[in-house]
Amino acid sequence: MADQAIPFRRTLIANAVALAPSWGALAILWWLDELAGRATLFAMAGIAVVTVFLVQRYLASLATFARFVGELSDEREPLMPRLAFAPATEELATAAATLSTGWRRQRASMDSLAASAQAIVDGLPDPLIALDRQRRIVRTNLAAALLLGNAGPERDVSTVLRQPQLLAAIDALLETGADGNFARPDQSAVELVLAGPPELDMMAHLRRLPRAAADGSLALVVLHDTTALRRAERMRADFVANASHELKTPIAGLAGFIETLRGPARDDAAARERFLGIMGEQADRMRRLVDDLLMLSRIEQHEHARPDAAVDLERVLRSVLDLLQLKAASRNVRIELELDPGLPRAVGDSDELTIVFQNLVDNAVKYARPSTAVKVAAKPFGGGRIAVAVSDEGDGIPAAHLPRLTERFYRVDTARSRQLGGTGLGLAIVKHVVNRHRGRLDIQSTPGKGSTFTVTLPAA
Repeated sequence: MADQAIPFRRTLIANAVALAPSWGALAILWWLDELAGRATLFAMAGIAVVTVFLVQRYLASLATFARFVGELSDEREPLMPRLAFAPATEELATAAATLSTGWRRQRASMDSLAASAQAIVDGLPDPLIALDRQRRIVRTNLAAALLLGNAGPERDVSTVLRQPQLLAAIDALLETGADGNFARPDQSAVELVLAGPPELDMMAHLRRLPRAAADGSLALVVLHDTTALRRAERMRADFVANASHELKTPIAGLAGFIETLRGPARDDAAARERFLGIMGEQADRMRRLVDDLLMLSRIEQHEHARPDAAVDLERVLRSVLDLLQLKAASRNVRIELELDPGLPRAVGDSDELTIVFQNLVDNAVKYARPSTAVKVAAKPFGGGRIAVAVSDEGDGIPAAHLPRLTERFYRVDTARSRQLGGTGLGLAIVKHVVNRHRGRLDIQSTPGKGSTFTVTLPAA
């Protein structure tokens, strides 16, 4: 601790206060003729010299003590000063050092508890937002940051959650009456939908604390994702409706053929062979339909969970082409693959991306004209994305049908689709997988020239 000059005014006042009693007593004795004038002056001078010396040392000890306490308050650990001219001050310094050590230990314990509490909050699977009395964000957990982005403190919650019903519930929770007390119950729940893609169904649970926390938190908002539950409910209803509609015709056909084989065609070998062939086709159609429905249901159930693996698109596309080369050759269609040399990996799920491109290339092969080529081109798209385009030289699709192509069971030409073995679910599966990957599906088609289906995906 470096010594600093003691202010002159402080020195002057301290010396005046210390000299006043002794100088006053000497003046009274001189006035009563008990002391001669010269002796009085010498006594005053001697007392002044000794007093100034002692007061200066005492003031220096006090200044050293003040600096020591100041360094303790800055959370430093200065050496204990030696204050021989101020024993009481030295005892105070010792007590202050002990108090500072205890405070630092308690502060470290509080910081550790706060860090542990934040770690526990960050470990919660549901997004949590703490708000103050003015509806401003005080803190969030890791799940909330992943869902809503980095919502910094001191921002109104409406900047990250633009949901009128939720904001109204928060205002009601924090509303106070004329007496200053809260007017509403201390908890409530609100259903809301967060815009996508994909859209997320949420249940917001609101809870008001009995009193404001140290950081100002007064209300907690916990968002529980009910997307999977809602989609499971919708999928069960959709599956029953779609399956009953699409399976009714082949089941009716199978029942009719079975009844015919049991009756009039019991001994007709030619009819039996023909009917068994048709029944096999209908059974195969039902199998494909059920497989596609189950696949679509499984993908929709997990559509809100984004995959995070790095996928080698070249390997995926080559495996798809190897799988469909035989089918293309049987239709006299060539499959051409164009890969950019600097093609990066994509963020996604390898199996699901295989399903996407298998559906797109299979459709292109089925609807391409004979002796034409199906082109599959993959290249960087800019903005950290990858574009994979599948083009055919088929009859094309009228513009009026393009917005509805990814709907379940929507077909431009129902008879031709069923004749070619289509279930009407392929593009619906593609759409939901692309949504899960936070990608995009673009469709361009010119009647008489062909169609191009382009999938853009985030690059790893």
